[in-house]
Amino acid sequence: MMSRDLLRAVIVFGLLALAVSSAQAQAYNYASIDYANAIRTRTWGIHPGGVIVGDYLDSSRGLHGFLLVGGRYTTVDVPGSLIGLTGVLPTSLRGINPAGDIVGFYFAPPGSSVSCTVAGSPPCQKGLLLHRGTFSTVLFPGHEGSIPQRITPTGNIYGCYHDLDYMGSMFGFTRTASGEFTSTDVPASMSNGATPDGSTIVGLYSDLSMMHDHGYVIQNGNFQSFDVPDSALTWAWDINPGGSIVGEFKDLTGVFHGFLRTADGYTSIDFPAAIGTHAFGINPGGAIVGAYTDSNNVTHGFLAVPAAGN
Repeated sequence: MMSRDLLRAVIVFGLLALAVSSAQAQAYNYASIDYANAIRTRTWGIHPGGVIVGDYLDSSRGLHGFLLVGGRYTTVDVPGSLIGLTGVLPTSLRGINPAGDIVGFYFAPPGSSVSCTVAGSPPCQKGLLLHRGTFSTVLFPGHEGSIPQRITPTGNIYGCYHDLDYMGSMFGFTRTASGEFTSTDVPASMSNGATPDGSTIVGLYSDLSMMHDHGYVIQNGNFQSFDVPDSALTWAWDINPGGSIVGEFKDLTGVFHGFLRTADGYTSIDFPAAIGTHAFGINPGGAIVGAYTDSNNVTHGFLAVPAAGN
């Protein structure tokens, strides 16, 4: 686990890099993020002030959400119980807005809904919103499961819904702050992020006929698929107000890399000495969070901030 002072310094440094030029390839300073005694840590979202959300597996392989503020970690769990497990429900935090509202998902216990009969199955996966200390469930009307990924400053939520499986029945969605839902109508898709005004949405979808995954951008209602050059798959996970998109791709040798896409092209995001890197979130200053796998096949979270002079 990185020290609090180092993490605080890295976050502050990243917030000072607000005017980074996209006309040249980016270089980054990286810091590893590990929840104490966790066997896996992933960082999914970062808000403008550098607050980070993610999830970790404890030594019993229990899934917990966490909040990282100024170098201090706080576990965030949806209360409940699963027979034979802990007194909390498996929880993952995915996105946070400037007001501190958080979205993610939890796994409800079997019997909590008509189709939720097996622990950890797709219909048991429910979206969550944590607002001012209170949890509420986020579900697209008429569907069993959901995975909210981002929440904007205005309170709009972006994610995906599904029924008895994942990509086969999955569609991206938007939920406004007033609770109105709309679907992307793109089959086998996930809406993973949006600009604050909602004019641009990014995500991923699977072409099930070709068995190939692509990123997408929906700009003012116009859908456009995209792929990182020379990739076997592309997943877009987030976009910041300046239009910079982050995600991950698998190269033709099967190795995963994070990517940054700007108007000037793509930059690979690779944690030093990692055997695989995944970029999940980006804030207005260009700080990126995600996960990487080391040579021992252990997964860690990371924070990457643009290096000075770039």
